Amino acid sequence: MMGKDVDKKWLETMQNQVIATIVKNNERYGALFPEPASKNLQYYFGENRQWTPSFWTGMQFLAYELTADEKFLTIIEKHLDSFDERLRNNIEMDNHDVGFYFSLSHIPAYEKLQRSASRQTIISAADKLLERYEPHSKILQAWGAIDDPSEQGRMIIDCNMNLFLLYKAFYLTGNQKYYDIAYGHIKKAQQYLVRDDYSTYHTYFFDVNSGKPLRGTTAQGYSDQSCWARGQAWAVYGFALNYQYTGDLSLLETAMKTADYFIEYLPEDYVPYWDLIFTEGKQYRDASAGAILVCGLLELVKVLPVTNKDRKKYEQVALAILYSLGENYTVKQEKSNGVLLHSVYSIPHDLGVDECCLWGDYFYFEALVSASTAWNSYW
Repeated sequence: MMGKDVDKKWLETMQNQVIATIVKNNERYGALFPEPASKNLQYYFGENRQWTPSFWTGMQFLAYELTADEKFLTIIEKHLDSFDERLRNNIEMDNHDVGFYFSLSHIPAYEKLQRSASRQTIISAADKLLERYEPHSKILQAWGAIDDPSEQGRMIIDCNMNLFLLYKAFYLTGNQKYYDIAYGHIKKAQQYLVRDDYSTYHTYFFDVNSGKPLRGTTAQGYSDQSCWARGQAWAVYGFALNYQYTGDLSLLETAMKTADYFIEYLPEDYVPYWDLIFTEGKQYRDASAGAILVCGLLELVKVLPVTNKDRKKYEQVALAILYSLGENYTVKQEKSNGVLLHSVYSIPHDLGVDECCLWGDYFYFEALVSASTAWNSYW
């Protein structure tokens, strides 16, 4: 049976390997953050910049939950101060990834650590994200200044994972606008980013004056009509989680259909190529997309009834991918200060190709935790 070698002992061994890497990097770099992707398999550490630093904070939280070791809390507290500063000084906030920044920092601080000061940070960050709302198309603009003509009206599949900041703000305040904008955006993603065959566009443009849908494109995939692997993984996990917040069964169905499409195009060792147009050959893999997919499949296992005919399939495939990642795609010995090898940031931009990518490290660690414990998600 697929995933038969994933048992408690194996999961603990893999978790301990990740924790050891986190500890070594903390000892060397303190509260600094890795760059989004390694270079020659080495992460460079610096300030809280770009779109990925909270994945490192999320890894600190996971390590703390597994170990109860307060040395991780010391790093977490410094990270939280850094995200406060980033919000306060508006540092690189012109993007929808504000959702990522705070979903893996102040949200778990509030919910897991009962850190009361994080409540206002979550609300203020959600207000910052709402500045990206475009009322005619009813989407959150993904990138760039809100008046940038090259970026106006662009939504992207990644934003499926950025909406939870708004749902959390709704729960904290009772203000319906947070929920309505998040729900409206995910429904537009469902309608326009998901194709008829349940593959996905990476990005989609709308006319900002009329709200008229214009065209689907890609930024990091092979072509506008192909299916970028990481985007498809964001679809699976994001639609499944949005179902949890909204109760909209059509979102759950879309999560399942996008999962089925992804599974159909997995290669023999279950770790996807960087674009699903490739199923064999010498093209690069994207282990980070595989890790996100595992988390999405495990979310489906969690929410589907035991009588659902696809539930067991999703569990088996998730464990098969996870086992392949752990055995064949993780750092061994000392050749890298990362965790998950053979990931891809962006081939069209020649960024992080066949490297460690910080989100891949995080989601691999999350998958190990989710597969082994009754874990309450940060999302």
